[in-house]
Amino acid sequence: MKDTYRHKGLRRRMVDALRQRGIADEAVLAAMGAVPRHYFLDKAFEEHAYDDKPFPIGNQQTISQPFTVAYQTSLLDVHARDRVLEIGTGSGYQAAVLAALGAKVYTLERQEALFQQAKSLLDEMGFSGIRCLFRDGTKGLPEFAPFDKILVTAGALVVPEALKEQLAVGGVLVIPVGEEVQYMYKITRLSQTEYKEDILDAFRFVPFLEGVQRK
Repeated sequence: MKDTYRHKGLRRRMVDALRQRGIADEAVLAAMGAVPRHYFLDKAFEEHAYDDKPFPIGNQQTISQPFTVAYQTSLLDVHARDRVLEIGTGSGYQAAVLAALGAKVYTLERQEALFQQAKSLLDEMGFSGIRCLFRDGTKGLPEFAPFDKILVTAGALVVPEALKEQLAVGGVLVIPVGEEVQYMYKITRLSQTEYKEDILDAFRFVPFLEGVQRK
């Protein structure tokens, strides 16, 4: 794997474009400037790795466009040593960005082929702060709860109660909710029984599905 001067220059341009689109969290922009997105794409798309576009990664899944990654990550407000649960590892790119922010990341993937591919790549890149698990994300990861932050990278019809329950008090869940179009929900746990819900911008995500899919 090579990360050339050209790749770094394209990343800088991507970060500048994100800033111009309104992403103001400099820590998130720095993390995205540090993680080589082209490592997470098929060679066929490498030339366009730093365009603001999603790309197919196999198994009817996509790597989200950089703006979506930056938007969701900014909403989470990740701090060093936060325990973050990601639902939907996909290519592993979002998990790498979270780890670059200093988080301890637990990431779940329901597709076995994608899980193995992402785990292998993240290990090769030396991301020791990421734990990849082949699991049904709708159930979360109760044995490691509570989490400071939970991020869902697929469109849900409803917010799974299991995920809300696995948030620490003061923690934040970011999840796209809706059928044809999803609205980004930011849910903050105020106490054991109270949650604050903010409904934000519209996006389009692949569907959030139950169960696991073996190779």
